[in-house]
Amino acid sequence: MKKFLTFFAGAMLAGSLFAGGLVTNTNQSARFTRLASRNASTGIDAVYYNPAGLTKLGNGLFCSLNNQTIGQEKSILSDYAYLSGTPKEYIGKVSAPVFPGVYVAYNTGKLSLSAGFNPIGGGGGAKYAAGLPSFEMSIADLVPLLASQKLPTSAYSADINFEGSSIYFGYQANVGYKINDMLSLAVGARLVTASNTYLGSLTNIKINTNYPAFGASYTGGMVLASEFFTSGATFLNTVSGGMTTSAAGLGQISTAGYGSQLLANGTALGLSATQVAQMQGLIGAAGFNPAGLTIDQARGILAGAAPVFAAKAAAMTANAAATKDIYVDAAKAGKGFTPIISANFSPSDKLNIAVRYEFQTKLDLTTTVNDSKTGGIFTDGATTISDMPAQLSAGIEYKPMEKLLVSASMNYYFDKKVDYDGSADLNVNMIDKNFKEFAVGVQYGLTDKLAVSAGWLGTYTGVNANYQNDQSYSLNTNSVGAGFGFKINKMLELNIGGQYTVYQEGSKGFNHMLGTNPIPVTETYNKNTWVVAVGLDFFFGK
Repeated sequence: MKKFLTFFAGAMLAGSLFAGGLVTNTNQSARFTRLASRNASTGIDAVYYNPAGLTKLGNGLFCSLNNQTIGQEKSILSDYAYLSGTPKEYIGKVSAPVFPGVYVAYNTGKLSLSAGFNPIGGGGGAKYAAGLPSFEMSIADLVPLLASQKLPTSAYSADINFEGSSIYFGYQANVGYKINDMLSLAVGARLVTASNTYLGSLTNIKINTNYPAFGASYTGGMVLASEFFTSGATFLNTVSGGMTTSAAGLGQISTAGYGSQLLANGTALGLSATQVAQMQGLIGAAGFNPAGLTIDQARGILAGAAPVFAAKAAAMTANAAATKDIYVDAAKAGKGFTPIISANFSPSDKLNIAVRYEFQTKLDLTTTVNDSKTGGIFTDGATTISDMPAQLSAGIEYKPMEKLLVSASMNYYFDKKVDYDGSADLNVNMIDKNFKEFAVGVQYGLTDKLAVSAGWLGTYTGVNANYQNDQSYSLNTNSVGAGFGFKINKMLELNIGGQYTVYQEGSKGFNHMLGTNPIPVTETYNKNTWVVAVGLDFFFGK
């Protein structure tokens, strides 16, 4: 059952909901959704993508309001042999109906002041209707483990409910300065506020063990596992106690000098026929044939078997506790700061080049337990490392003609500098290569007011098998997007776009320990994501 605890502790690690690295979102405007490449932006969304490029907007006040509606489906396929239905697919639904991006910039002379707000990491709520293999395997293990202990069991069931959310909001401020007509520089910082919530339960774990010795109810029907184990513990403790008492009684007979006499003749030594029969039954339960045993032999067997049965009873008690209903209501929260520097270079009216560097964000999340029924799954006040990696971004925009814009972008995430296991005490090698992202986009002006665009974005992860699991996995992607921008008037522009992401299927092979036996398991991971975005850009004084 420990696997279940691991799931709730780590299932909602912050991740990029759509475009970006392992934990960073870069889909931060409606213009991005329809073009896919914005790192060399000189529009108002440059507050995020290219702060130094804002100086090219001219003097005045500029604002942008954006929202994206995002849906994602996660799929994990497990071939673990003892799951109920193999291979078994687990589906996670992630929904983010509101994914905002708000930007404002004020330019005067050579100076640009700007601020932005967006979900820099996470951004959605997840629902797992049937749980995940990482903890259902522990429940499924009950069937072969009990069968191996001669407790015939062939099926299990459980009621699973889990909902979680992860959102890292970014509050960014920048100061830009125009060195000359070709070069601008900017410095800034982002306050990141992280919040993860966990709400769920695992209840009504049932098995169909056929073992009437533990109680009349256990004849092959589905019963609560915790009740079966509790009854088993009671039965085994009773047997252990009977063995201890019987061994003590036989010890008195042996001390009196009758140890070599047969147990079957115990009635001649002061034992009742019922006592003799009970002792013979206990010896049979210990796995020995009571026929022909002497008093000394019977005493030795019973004395040796008593602690063995007591240990079995203790194991039953532990199983009863592990299969009781489990509830979770907890949250993790923290803050961190990201220094940002950027430069924009325009060697001509047709060409614009931008570079941005974001330093690593140090984030320690503190746990708050909202319900004592969590049973130790979370520790109130405990801290978890959840750093965001440094990021180097570059972009280029080229206008071969007045109506045509071609754009390319690159993001490089320094994941190898981040401890993704969440613990400063346990450094697990999870990253072989740093995460990379490339994008190209094309926009064409159909009229003076209407422009259409399309773009492609590809991501290339560098994680290894230590990172991949059913709770958090990273896959290469290909995204395509399209949309349009419409100038309603000189002060207002509407942007609408949509994107769809296809993920390259991934898999991981590992051994699941069934008791002391390693069982090979293969998990297959997949996702798909869609997004629809709308944005309004306001221009004052341009």
